[in-house]
Amino acid sequence: MALGGGVVDRSRFDLSQLAVPLSVLDLGSVARGATSGDALRGATRLARLADRLGFQRFWVAEHHNMPIVASTAPTTLMAHLAAVTDHIHVGSGGVMLPNHPTLVVAEQVAMLEALHPGRIDLGIGRAPGTDQQTAAALRRGTDSLGAEEFPQHLVDLLGLLGDVREGSRLHEHFRATPVATSHPQVFLLGSSGYSAQLAGLLGLSFVQAHHFDMGGTDQSLRLYRERFEPVGPLDAPHAIVTASTTVAETEERAQELSWPGRLFRLWMRTGRPIRLLTVDEARDHPDLETALAMPTESLVGTAEQVADGLAALVERTGADEVMVTNSVADYDDRETSLDLLAGAVDLPRLAAAAS
Repeated sequence: MALGGGVVDRSRFDLSQLAVPLSVLDLGSVARGATSGDALRGATRLARLADRLGFQRFWVAEHHNMPIVASTAPTTLMAHLAAVTDHIHVGSGGVMLPNHPTLVVAEQVAMLEALHPGRIDLGIGRAPGTDQQTAAALRRGTDSLGAEEFPQHLVDLLGLLGDVREGSRLHEHFRATPVATSHPQVFLLGSSGYSAQLAGLLGLSFVQAHHFDMGGTDQSLRLYRERFEPVGPLDAPHAIVTASTTVAETEERAQELSWPGRLFRLWMRTGRPIRLLTVDEARDHPDLETALAMPTESLVGTAEQVADGLAALVERTGADEVMVTNSVADYDDRETSLDLLAGAVDLPRLAAAAS
């Protein structure tokens, strides 16, 4: 079982210690031989299942010009998913704010909130979610490729969504929606100390991209909590930690299902062409041995093993919530993974505790 490069000492943890809500992040991944429509229909099935099982949130990402990611317009996909689910919070993990005019993001999310009050989350990131050439095309030029104005744009966005802060400018002249009766919750996403500190200073919920496997999770969360100021709706820090998980009936099968995702991470880090292979293709790929040798904090195994790993992660980080994601190629296997995990952690108990 791949748990931080080793095996968790199961004598130290039991499932009752996992007492935080669980959520889901999905990229709309396009497997080998599949279409964008296949991926989006798979994401829809997964969202419906997560809703029925009692997961807290279902978030979709923003990536551009990537051959294996169909989720290019998160607010559009959020509208669809919110319409076909009943209870789960639907959100962005995240909207990359530098790619879009602030007022446009505010209008889109305010409309979703009006349609589905109390169920819309806005996760915001400052990375482009793509390469620099594509980012320039999105922003109609290269002048705004830096993130220097991100804090101002974020403060303006908060103001347009009803959370007016010192320095907010746009809310004085524009309304995101004419008559708002509720507002979406805003989260700041990050994998670095910069975003963690900014989230703390603005009193926002912070989402640590632990699933990136880049390290720094504990340091970022420490900075977030040290810098937190209750200047917004939150009275105390609220940290979500993402975790890459692969669950199957047996540990051996889970390891096999994780192979395409491990190859994906290797190719991402080495600048190789990226594709999401089937398990059979991954089994015979010459890069698999190298991919399996890379250190990882991914949780791979049976539902009980992964639940123990999540309990260990919560104890280590003090996370208030965990958001699971995976790079399993087939959405049937993703559904099985979620279903098994929900049963192992007694998801209705967690949902009741969070309400």
